[in-house]
Amino acid sequence: MRQTEWKLVRALPLFRNVKAANFKKLMSAAFLQRFPYGVTLIREGELPDFLHIVVDGSVEMYGTDDGHETTIDILQPVTTFILAAVIRDEVYLKSARTLTPAQILMIPATAVREVFGRDATFARAIVSELAMRYRDLVRALKDEKLRTGAQRLANWILRADASHGHRHSVELEFDKRVLASRLGMTPENLSRNLALLTNYGVKSSGRDIIIEDASALKRFAKPNALIDG
Repeated sequence: MRQTEWKLVRALPLFRNVKAANFKKLMSAAFLQRFPYGVTLIREGELPDFLHIVVDGSVEMYGTDDGHETTIDILQPVTTFILAAVIRDEVYLKSARTLTPAQILMIPATAVREVFGRDATFARAIVSELAMRYRDLVRALKDEKLRTGAQRLANWILRADASHGHRHSVELEFDKRVLASRLGMTPENLSRNLALLTNYGVKSSGRDIIIEDASALKRFAKPNALIDG
């Protein structure tokens, strides 16, 4: 790993205050790898060998059952996955694959657990990260159970736009099929909901979503800090 990459990882809340010697131990065992689109990085039901960190690109977390598949989350830099399985040394409950060409940092799970056991600062950071993931899960459940599909889509557009600096445009890096699955709807329902949102200042063309009237979209979406953060 280059020095700039070390600094990028060091800046993550999970590693920011880890003792220098312990951080060096984690990084000396780690390696950074580039993956093309569509590569499966982990499979549900397998034991974790590494803690993965998305440094560049997008990763889809998904689950399967009885021939069905659903998108659980879409991860973008700089994000860890799946920390709980690594710490508990238990099987993954989700699978992961690249949605775009991606750069992934991989730290051996044994090294993570070893440093977790001897560095109280790192242990507290892990607890904080797991707590944040739990709160994200609660927000996602409330989003799914309390809102219609059109409202979920509207709020997703607002959040995505905010993450890109409120440019009033969102360019999808992945198929709309993936977005539909992430929002708990079929591709056909996603298309219908995008058409409905034209009444509230949204225009869609290919992978581009344009917000022409942010105020109208917000009035329809009714964003809630206890769901949307």
